Amino acid sequence: MSSRYTVAELEEFTSAIFRSVGVKAEHSAIVATRLVEADLRGRTGHGLIRVGPYVQRIEAGGVNLDPDIQIIHETPVSAHFDGDNGMGQVVMTMAAEVAIAKAQALGMAWVGTVHSNHAGAAGIYPAMAAKRGLIAMYFAVANANGMPPWGGIEPILGTNPISIAIPAGDGIPFQLDIATTVASHGTIKVVAQAGEQMPIGWVADADGNPITDPARAHEGFLLPIGGYKGAGLNIAIGLLAGAMNGAAFGRAVVDHRKHLEVPTNTGQAMLVMRSDLMMPAEEALASIDAHLEQLRNSRTTSGARVRLPGDGAHAAEVENLRIGIPLPEQLRHSLNELAGRLGVVAQLD
Repeated sequence: MSSRYTVAELEEFTSAIFRSVGVKAEHSAIVATRLVEADLRGRTGHGLIRVGPYVQRIEAGGVNLDPDIQIIHETPVSAHFDGDNGMGQVVMTMAAEVAIAKAQALGMAWVGTVHSNHAGAAGIYPAMAAKRGLIAMYFAVANANGMPPWGGIEPILGTNPISIAIPAGDGIPFQLDIATTVASHGTIKVVAQAGEQMPIGWVADADGNPITDPARAHEGFLLPIGGYKGAGLNIAIGLLAGAMNGAAFGRAVVDHRKHLEVPTNTGQAMLVMRSDLMMPAEEALASIDAHLEQLRNSRTTSGARVRLPGDGAHAAEVENLRIGIPLPEQLRHSLNELAGRLGVVAQLD
């Protein structure tokens, strides 16, 4: 059972919670916006379900509430941000805005972060660029390890996500947003909260036996998408978002769920480019739109239209803006309890 709320209702409620634990009003608003955007787009594992864990880290002293977020190295087409252990959504929003501005001016830009934190759903940052007609790719080092390198048994890799957004003129943009493991920790959390079992293929023990109880997920390893290919992509993302930024990767990654008081030194990276680099933007975007529609209308056994990456998020956004964002009863109850404990008057009725 779920209740539905407007974007404004959820943003104000969420922002009030973060303000109550000392997060600056401006930063609280940014974090709230990014979390609600995730739920709006159907990325529930990185939406309001994260509010409670974020508050726990803040209360434990694991996040800097007055960060001096600044660019520590810059070229005309790049910027390296030191997040000073601030809220990840704030750091990445600032970095994304700089990347977008540089790309609009010069054609393309690359930004990276060090000393950042968990920044939520990967897809929301390339989406910021796509809404302005730009192409973008985002990479991040996950905030907990749970997978070994291919052929190993030491879990020193995380879910390391990649997201790509390609606008399509007036059509639905292509928006890929995936972890490089079959399932993310956030997805497992959603399954556990719903009282469901995990499908076979998400988690396995050291002998390769499947684990389907989400409460036992920590006893095994996350599995990569596509076998050794996904494991290789996972490492590439770790090098680009972690090692190149001086951020945590491999054994240096801090599990933000267990070590609440320890800064995570999270690294993220984002590439943004204009759509007119090879041909006039209008022609390029029209070509992209035509090809995506060709794929959607290709033959299927059921006769149903093919669903491409981003179609589901677009449909969810349209539907949720129309009738409200759904919030599961258990999550609504836990958020209201948290708000009550923190002295926040507002409640999600």
